[in-house]
Amino acid sequence: MMRRDDLIIGLDVGTTKICALLGQINDKGKIELRGMGLAPSVGLKKGVVVNLEETIDSISKALNILEKSSQEGVSQVVAGIAGRHIHGLNSRGAIGISRTDHEITTKDVNRVINAAKVVAIPPDRQLIHVLPQEFIIDEQNGIKVPLGMSGVRLEAEVFLVTGAATSIQNIMKSINRAGFSVEEMVLGPLASSEAVLTEDEKKLGVVLVDIGGGTTDLVIYTDGIIRHIKIIPVGGEHVTNDLAVGLRSSTILAEGLKKKEGSTLRTLTKDAQVTILTSLGGREHQFPRHLLCEIIEARMEEIFNLVKKNIMKSGFMDLIAAGVVLTGGGSLLKGLPEMAEEIFNLPVRIGIPGGLIEKEKSTNNPMFSVGVGLLLHALKSRQLGRTSLKGGIFNRALGRFKEKVEDLF
Repeated sequence: MMRRDDLIIGLDVGTTKICALLGQINDKGKIELRGMGLAPSVGLKKGVVVNLEETIDSISKALNILEKSSQEGVSQVVAGIAGRHIHGLNSRGAIGISRTDHEITTKDVNRVINAAKVVAIPPDRQLIHVLPQEFIIDEQNGIKVPLGMSGVRLEAEVFLVTGAATSIQNIMKSINRAGFSVEEMVLGPLASSEAVLTEDEKKLGVVLVDIGGGTTDLVIYTDGIIRHIKIIPVGGEHVTNDLAVGLRSSTILAEGLKKKEGSTLRTLTKDAQVTILTSLGGREHQFPRHLLCEIIEARMEEIFNLVKKNIMKSGFMDLIAAGVVLTGGGSLLKGLPEMAEEIFNLPVRIGIPGGLIEKEKSTNNPMFSVGVGLLLHALKSRQLGRTSLKGGIFNRALGRFKEKVEDLF
Protein backbone atom coordinates (compact mmCIF):
# COMPACT_ATOMS: atom_id res chain seq x y z
CA MET A 1 0.00 0.00 0.00
CA MET A 2 1.22 3.46 -0.89
CA ARG A 3 1.08 6.05 1.85
CA ARG A 4 -0.11 9.55 0.98
CA ASP A 5 0.99 12.34 3.30
CA ASP A 6 -2.36 14.12 3.18
CA LEU A 7 -4.28 11.07 4.44
CA ILE A 8 -4.70 10.13 8.11
CA ILE A 9 -6.36 7.12 9.73
CA GLY A 10 -7.59 7.52 13.29
CA LEU A 11 -8.04 4.12 14.93
CA ASP A 12 -10.08 3.95 18.13
CA VAL A 13 -9.42 0.54 19.68
CA GLY A 14 -12.19 0.28 22.26
CA THR A 15 -13.62 -2.41 24.48
CA THR A 16 -16.90 -2.73 22.58
CA LYS A 17 -16.08 -1.35 19.12
CA ILE A 18 -13.19 -0.70 16.74
CA CYS A 19 -13.65 2.55 14.84
CA ALA A 20 -11.39 3.56 11.95
CA LEU A 21 -11.83 7.01 10.38
CA LEU A 22 -10.00 8.20 7.28
CA GLY A 23 -9.39 11.93 6.93
CA GLN A 24 -7.74 13.94 4.20
CA ILE A 25 -6.00 17.26 4.81
CA ASN A 26 -7.31 19.79 2.29
CA ASP A 27 -5.60 22.88 0.88
CA LYS A 28 -6.96 25.01 3.72
CA GLY A 29 -5.41 22.82 6.40
CA LYS A 30 -8.71 21.24 7.45
CA ILE A 31 -9.61 17.54 7.58
CA GLU A 32 -12.27 16.13 5.28
CA LEU A 33 -13.76 12.77 6.27
CA ARG A 34 -13.18 10.27 3.46
CA GLY A 35 -14.36 7.01 5.00
CA MET A 36 -15.33 5.01 8.08
CA GLY A 37 -14.92 1.42 9.23
CA LEU A 38 -16.75 -0.01 12.25
CA ALA A 39 -16.46 -3.49 13.71
CA PRO A 40 -17.36 -5.12 17.05
CA SER A 41 -14.41 -5.30 19.40
CA VAL A 42 -13.54 -8.83 20.51
CA GLY A 43 -10.43 -9.70 22.45
CA LEU A 44 -10.18 -6.62 24.68
CA LYS A 45 -11.30 -6.04 28.24
CA LYS A 46 -11.29 -2.57 29.80
CA GLY A 47 -9.06 -1.37 26.95
CA VAL A 48 -6.47 -4.12 27.43
CA VAL A 49 -5.78 -6.98 25.02
CA VAL A 50 -6.79 -10.31 26.56
CA ASN A 51 -6.88 -12.33 23.33
CA LEU A 52 -4.35 -11.29 20.70
CA GLU A 53 -5.79 -13.18 17.71
CA GLU A 54 -9.33 -11.93 18.33
CA THR A 55 -8.06 -8.37 18.68
CA ILE A 56 -6.11 -8.64 15.41
CA ASP A 57 -9.22 -9.95 13.67
CA SER A 58 -11.39 -7.11 15.04
CA ILE A 59 -8.92 -4.44 13.96
CA SER A 60 -8.53 -6.05 10.53
CA LYS A 61 -12.30 -6.05 9.97
CA ALA A 62 -12.65 -2.35 10.77
CA LEU A 63 -9.70 -1.35 8.59
CA ASN A 64 -10.84 -3.57 5.71
CA ILE A 65 -14.30 -1.96 5.81
CA LEU A 66 -12.63 1.46 5.80
CA GLU A 67 -10.48 0.62 2.77
CA LYS A 68 -13.44 -0.72 0.80
CA SER A 69 -15.61 2.29 1.58
CA SER A 70 -12.94 4.87 0.78
CA GLN A 71 -11.02 3.11 -2.01
CA GLU A 72 -7.83 4.51 -0.50
CA GLY A 73 -4.75 2.68 0.73
CA VAL A 74 -2.97 4.00 3.82
CA SER A 75 -0.43 1.93 5.72
CA GLN A 76 -0.16 3.94 8.96
CA VAL A 77 -2.64 4.77 11.71
CA VAL A 78 -2.86 7.15 14.64
CA ALA A 79 -4.14 4.86 17.37
CA GLY A 80 -5.96 5.66 20.59
CA ILE A 81 -5.02 3.92 23.81
CA ALA A 82 -6.85 3.75 27.13
CA GLY A 83 -7.37 1.31 30.00
CA ARG A 84 -6.98 1.32 33.75
CA HIS A 85 -3.20 0.90 33.37
CA ILE A 86 -2.91 4.56 32.29
CA HIS A 87 -1.55 6.96 34.91
CA GLY A 88 -0.74 10.66 34.92
CA LEU A 89 1.76 12.46 37.14
CA ASN A 90 3.17 15.95 37.51
CA SER A 91 6.90 16.54 37.22
CA ARG A 92 9.24 19.51 37.32
CA GLY A 93 12.62 20.09 35.72
CA ALA A 94 15.13 22.93 36.03
CA ILE A 95 18.20 24.15 34.14
CA GLY A 96 20.60 27.10 34.35
CA ILE A 97 21.00 29.68 31.59
CA SER A 98 24.72 30.37 31.63
CA ARG A 99 25.09 32.45 28.46
CA THR A 100 26.03 36.09 28.98
CA ASP A 101 22.79 37.43 27.44
CA HIS A 102 20.65 34.95 29.47
CA GLU A 103 18.10 34.83 26.65
CA ILE A 104 15.97 31.67 26.59
CA THR A 105 16.05 29.80 23.28
CA THR A 106 14.22 26.79 21.82
CA LYS A 107 17.20 24.66 22.81
CA ASP A 108 16.77 25.73 26.44
CA VAL A 109 13.07 24.86 26.36
CA ASN A 110 13.90 21.42 24.98
CA ARG A 111 16.53 20.90 27.68
CA VAL A 112 14.26 21.85 30.57
CA ILE A 113 11.43 19.63 29.32
CA ASN A 114 13.87 16.73 28.95
CA ALA A 115 14.98 17.41 32.53
CA ALA A 116 11.36 17.24 33.68
CA LYS A 117 10.98 13.87 31.96
CA VAL A 118 13.79 12.38 34.05
CA VAL A 119 11.66 10.83 36.78
CA ALA A 120 11.66 7.39 38.32
CA ILE A 121 9.35 5.62 35.87
CA PRO A 122 9.31 1.86 36.64
CA PRO A 123 10.75 -0.38 33.92
CA ASP A 124 7.35 -1.99 33.31
CA ARG A 125 5.81 1.37 32.31
CA GLN A 126 6.23 3.44 29.16
CA LEU A 127 5.97 7.16 28.57
CA ILE A 128 3.11 8.11 26.22
CA HIS A 129 2.81 11.91 26.48
CA VAL A 130 4.82 14.82 27.86
CA LEU A 131 2.44 17.79 28.19
CA PRO A 132 4.00 21.14 29.21
CA GLN A 133 1.92 23.06 31.75
CA GLU A 134 3.88 26.18 32.58
CA PHE A 135 7.40 27.59 32.86
CA ILE A 136 9.07 29.41 35.75
CA ILE A 137 11.85 31.94 35.18
CA ASP A 138 13.81 33.01 38.27
CA GLU A 139 10.86 32.07 40.52
CA GLN A 140 8.36 33.94 38.33
CA ASN A 141 5.65 31.38 37.51
CA GLY A 142 2.66 31.32 35.16
CA ILE A 143 4.77 31.75 32.01
CA LYS A 144 3.50 29.81 29.00
CA VAL A 145 5.90 31.04 26.30
CA PRO A 146 9.40 31.63 27.73
CA LEU A 147 11.16 32.11 24.37
CA GLY A 148 13.09 35.37 24.11
CA MET A 149 12.75 36.16 27.81
CA SER A 150 15.81 36.57 30.04
CA GLY A 151 16.69 34.62 33.15
CA VAL A 152 19.37 32.60 34.88
CA ARG A 153 17.16 29.68 35.95
CA LEU A 154 14.44 28.08 33.84
CA GLU A 155 11.98 25.55 35.28
CA ALA A 156 9.20 23.61 33.58
CA GLU A 157 6.16 21.90 35.04
CA VAL A 158 4.92 19.08 32.84
CA PHE A 159 2.21 16.44 32.98
CA LEU A 160 3.48 12.96 32.14
CA VAL A 161 1.17 10.20 30.92
CA THR A 162 2.43 6.63 31.25
CA GLY A 163 1.00 3.21 30.52
CA ALA A 164 1.87 -0.42 31.13
CA ALA A 165 4.57 -1.29 28.57
CA THR A 166 3.09 -4.72 27.82
CA SER A 167 -0.41 -3.30 27.23
CA ILE A 168 0.98 -0.70 24.81
CA GLN A 169 3.08 -3.32 23.03
CA ASN A 170 0.11 -5.67 22.64
CA ILE A 171 -2.01 -2.94 21.04
CA MET A 172 0.82 -2.09 18.67
CA LYS A 173 1.44 -5.76 17.89
CA SER A 174 -2.26 -6.25 17.07
CA ILE A 175 -2.20 -3.31 14.66
CA ASN A 176 1.05 -4.47 13.07
CA ARG A 177 -0.28 -8.00 12.63
CA ALA A 178 -3.35 -6.50 10.94
CA GLY A 179 -1.02 -5.10 8.30
CA PHE A 180 -0.59 -1.51 9.50
CA SER A 181 2.07 0.46 11.33
CA VAL A 182 1.53 2.96 14.14
CA GLU A 183 2.37 6.55 13.34
CA GLU A 184 1.50 7.75 16.83
CA MET A 185 -0.19 6.51 19.98
CA VAL A 186 -2.54 8.98 21.66
CA LEU A 187 -4.38 8.75 24.95
CA GLY A 188 -8.07 8.22 24.15
CA PRO A 189 -9.56 10.86 26.51
CA LEU A 190 -6.95 13.36 25.35
CA ALA A 191 -8.15 12.78 21.78
CA SER A 192 -11.78 13.20 22.90
CA SER A 193 -10.82 16.55 24.42
CA GLU A 194 -9.60 17.73 21.01
CA ALA A 195 -12.96 16.88 19.47
CA VAL A 196 -15.53 18.06 22.04
CA LEU A 197 -14.04 20.73 24.33
CA THR A 198 -13.77 24.43 23.48
CA GLU A 199 -10.75 26.55 24.38
CA ASP A 200 -12.95 28.72 26.60
CA GLU A 201 -14.05 25.65 28.58
CA LYS A 202 -10.46 24.56 29.07
CA LYS A 203 -9.51 28.02 30.33
CA LEU A 204 -12.50 28.36 32.67
CA GLY A 205 -12.05 24.84 34.04
CA VAL A 206 -13.87 21.78 32.76
CA VAL A 207 -14.19 18.05 33.36
CA LEU A 208 -14.45 15.69 30.41
CA VAL A 209 -16.15 12.39 31.25
CA ASP A 210 -15.81 9.90 28.38
CA ILE A 211 -18.09 6.94 29.09
CA GLY A 212 -16.82 4.03 27.02
CA GLY A 213 -17.72 0.37 27.01
CA GLY A 214 -15.20 -0.89 29.56
CA THR A 215 -13.99 2.29 31.26
CA THR A 216 -15.02 5.83 32.10
CA ASP A 217 -12.19 8.26 31.36
CA LEU A 218 -11.82 11.49 33.29
CA VAL A 219 -9.80 14.56 32.23
CA ILE A 220 -9.64 17.88 34.08
CA TYR A 221 -8.53 21.17 32.50
CA THR A 222 -8.04 24.51 34.25
CA ASP A 223 -6.45 27.67 32.87
CA GLY A 224 -6.20 25.93 29.50
CA ILE A 225 -3.91 23.26 30.93
CA ILE A 226 -4.49 19.55 31.50
CA ARG A 227 -4.29 18.94 35.24
CA HIS A 228 -5.57 15.46 35.96
CA ILE A 229 -6.34 12.15 34.24
CA LYS A 230 -8.06 9.11 35.71
CA ILE A 231 -9.32 5.91 34.10
CA ILE A 232 -12.21 4.39 36.07
CA PRO A 233 -12.69 0.67 35.24
CA VAL A 234 -16.50 0.83 34.91
CA GLY A 235 -18.45 1.76 31.77
CA GLY A 236 -21.46 1.15 29.57
CA GLU A 237 -20.70 -2.57 29.26
CA HIS A 238 -21.40 -2.92 32.99
CA VAL A 239 -24.84 -1.32 32.54
CA THR A 240 -25.61 -3.90 29.85
CA ASN A 241 -24.44 -6.76 32.09
CA ASP A 242 -26.60 -5.48 34.95
CA LEU A 243 -29.62 -5.47 32.65
CA ALA A 244 -28.88 -8.97 31.36
CA VAL A 245 -28.71 -10.31 34.92
CA GLY A 246 -31.64 -8.32 36.27
CA LEU A 247 -33.93 -9.11 33.33
CA ARG A 248 -32.62 -12.66 32.81
CA SER A 249 -31.77 -12.05 29.20
CA SER A 250 -28.75 -12.23 26.89
CA THR A 251 -26.29 -9.34 26.76
CA ILE A 252 -27.14 -8.79 23.07
CA LEU A 253 -30.84 -8.29 23.82
CA ALA A 254 -30.03 -6.23 26.92
CA GLU A 255 -27.77 -3.92 24.89
CA GLY A 256 -30.50 -3.40 22.29
CA LEU A 257 -33.06 -2.68 24.98
CA LYS A 258 -30.71 -0.21 26.68
CA LYS A 259 -30.20 1.74 23.46
CA LYS A 260 -33.88 1.71 22.49
CA GLU A 261 -35.68 2.30 25.78
CA GLY A 262 -33.01 2.95 28.39
CA SER A 263 -33.23 6.02 30.62
CA THR A 264 -31.81 7.21 33.92
CA LEU A 265 -35.01 9.04 34.87
CA ARG A 266 -37.82 6.92 36.22
CA THR A 267 -40.09 9.96 35.93
CA LEU A 268 -40.04 9.47 32.15
CA THR A 269 -41.77 6.10 32.53
CA LYS A 270 -45.09 4.93 33.87
CA ASP A 271 -45.54 1.86 36.03
CA ALA A 272 -48.21 0.56 33.68
CA GLN A 273 -45.83 0.46 30.72
CA VAL A 274 -44.34 -2.96 30.02
CA THR A 275 -41.61 -4.22 27.73
CA ILE A 276 -41.50 -7.71 26.23
CA LEU A 277 -38.12 -9.39 26.27
CA THR A 278 -36.92 -12.84 25.28
CA SER A 279 -35.20 -14.64 28.13
CA LEU A 280 -32.19 -16.94 27.90
CA GLY A 281 -34.57 -19.90 27.70
CA GLY A 282 -36.25 -18.48 24.62
CA ARG A 283 -39.47 -17.51 26.38
CA GLU A 284 -40.91 -14.02 26.25
CA HIS A 285 -41.69 -12.24 29.50
CA GLN A 286 -42.96 -8.81 30.48
CA PHE A 287 -41.65 -6.34 33.03
CA PRO A 288 -42.47 -2.70 33.90
CA ARG A 289 -40.28 -0.11 32.19
CA HIS A 290 -39.47 1.56 35.48
CA LEU A 291 -37.50 -1.59 36.44
CA LEU A 292 -35.29 -1.06 33.39
CA CYS A 293 -34.65 2.51 34.48
CA GLU A 294 -33.94 1.51 38.07
CA ILE A 295 -31.20 -0.89 36.97
CA ILE A 296 -29.60 1.68 34.65
CA GLU A 297 -29.95 4.47 37.19
CA ALA A 298 -28.20 2.48 39.93
CA ARG A 299 -25.12 1.74 37.82
CA MET A 300 -24.83 5.25 36.34
CA GLU A 301 -25.18 6.76 39.80
CA GLU A 302 -22.29 4.57 40.93
CA ILE A 303 -20.14 5.70 37.97
CA PHE A 304 -20.87 9.39 38.53
CA ASN A 305 -20.18 9.13 42.25
CA LEU A 306 -16.80 7.53 41.46
CA VAL A 307 -16.08 10.40 39.08
CA LYS A 308 -17.14 13.00 41.66
CA LYS A 309 -15.01 11.37 44.35
CA ASN A 310 -12.01 11.47 42.02
CA ILE A 311 -12.57 15.13 41.10
CA MET A 312 -12.74 16.07 44.78
CA LYS A 313 -9.60 14.06 45.51
CA SER A 314 -7.76 15.87 42.71
CA GLY A 315 -8.32 19.23 44.44
CA PHE A 316 -9.80 20.96 41.36
CA MET A 317 -13.52 20.78 42.19
CA ASP A 318 -13.75 24.50 43.01
CA LEU A 319 -12.00 25.47 39.76
CA ILE A 320 -14.46 23.86 37.33
CA ALA A 321 -16.44 26.90 36.24
CA ALA A 322 -17.42 25.49 32.83
CA GLY A 323 -18.89 22.33 34.34
CA VAL A 324 -18.89 18.77 33.03
CA VAL A 325 -18.93 17.51 29.44
CA LEU A 326 -20.19 13.95 28.90
CA THR A 327 -19.17 12.06 25.78
CA GLY A 328 -18.57 8.53 24.53
CA GLY A 329 -21.17 5.94 23.56
CA GLY A 330 -22.34 5.59 27.16
CA SER A 331 -23.45 9.24 27.27
CA LEU A 332 -26.38 8.59 24.91
CA LEU A 333 -28.76 7.38 27.63
CA LYS A 334 -31.87 9.50 28.03
CA GLY A 335 -31.87 11.70 31.11
CA LEU A 336 -28.12 11.35 31.73
CA PRO A 337 -27.26 15.10 31.74
CA GLU A 338 -30.04 15.79 34.27
CA MET A 339 -28.80 13.01 36.50
CA ALA A 340 -25.20 14.24 36.24
CA GLU A 341 -26.19 17.82 37.10
CA GLU A 342 -27.90 16.61 40.25
CA ILE A 343 -24.86 14.60 41.37
CA PHE A 344 -22.10 17.06 40.40
CA ASN A 345 -24.07 20.26 41.15
CA LEU A 346 -22.46 21.68 38.00
CA PRO A 347 -23.69 22.52 34.50
CA VAL A 348 -23.55 19.45 32.24
CA ARG A 349 -23.71 19.08 28.47
CA ILE A 350 -23.27 16.24 25.98
CA GLY A 351 -20.06 16.57 23.95
CA ILE A 352 -20.65 16.07 20.23
CA PRO A 353 -17.40 15.75 18.23
CA GLY A 354 -16.70 18.50 15.72
CA GLY A 355 -13.89 19.91 13.63
CA LEU A 356 -14.17 17.68 10.55
CA ILE A 357 -15.56 18.59 7.15
CA GLU A 358 -18.11 15.97 6.10
CA LYS A 359 -21.20 15.93 3.93
CA GLU A 360 -23.49 13.60 5.86
CA LYS A 361 -22.36 14.41 9.44
CA SER A 362 -21.87 10.70 10.04
CA THR A 363 -19.60 11.33 13.05
CA ASN A 364 -22.10 13.67 14.74
CA ASN A 365 -22.36 11.27 17.67
CA PRO A 366 -20.51 11.06 21.03
CA MET A 367 -19.41 7.49 20.24
CA PHE A 368 -17.01 8.92 17.61
CA SER A 369 -15.32 11.46 19.90
CA VAL A 370 -12.05 9.53 20.18
CA GLY A 371 -11.87 8.74 16.47
CA VAL A 372 -12.49 12.35 15.44
CA GLY A 373 -10.08 13.58 18.09
CA LEU A 374 -7.32 11.30 16.79
CA LEU A 375 -7.61 12.90 13.34
CA LEU A 376 -7.52 16.41 14.81
CA HIS A 377 -4.56 15.55 17.03
CA ALA A 378 -2.66 14.08 14.07
CA LEU A 379 -3.38 17.17 12.00
CA LYS A 380 -1.98 19.43 14.70
CA SER A 381 1.10 17.24 15.11
CA ARG A 382 1.80 17.29 11.38
CA GLN A 383 1.29 21.04 11.12
CA LEU A 384 3.71 21.60 13.99
CA GLY A 385 6.13 19.02 12.62
CA ARG A 386 6.65 17.60 16.08
CA THR A 387 6.08 13.87 15.71
CA SER A 388 9.09 11.80 16.74
CA LEU A 389 9.77 8.10 17.30
CA LYS A 390 11.10 6.98 20.65
CA GLY A 391 11.22 3.52 22.18
CA GLY A 392 8.99 1.99 19.51
CA ILE A 393 6.19 4.49 20.12
CA PHE A 394 5.58 7.91 18.59
CA ASN A 395 5.46 10.71 21.16
CA ARG A 396 4.79 14.39 20.94
CA ALA A 397 7.97 16.37 20.53
CA LEU A 398 8.47 20.10 20.57
CA GLY A 399 10.01 20.45 17.09
CA ARG A 400 9.05 23.80 15.69
CA PHE A 401 8.21 25.08 19.16
CA LYS A 402 8.92 28.68 18.28
CA GLU A 403 6.25 28.83 15.56
CA LYS A 404 3.18 27.59 17.45
CA VAL A 405 4.09 27.01 21.08
CA GLU A 406 0.70 28.30 22.21
CA ASP A 407 -0.98 25.15 20.84
CA LEU A 408 0.70 23.09 23.54
CA PHE A 409 -1.42 24.77 26.20
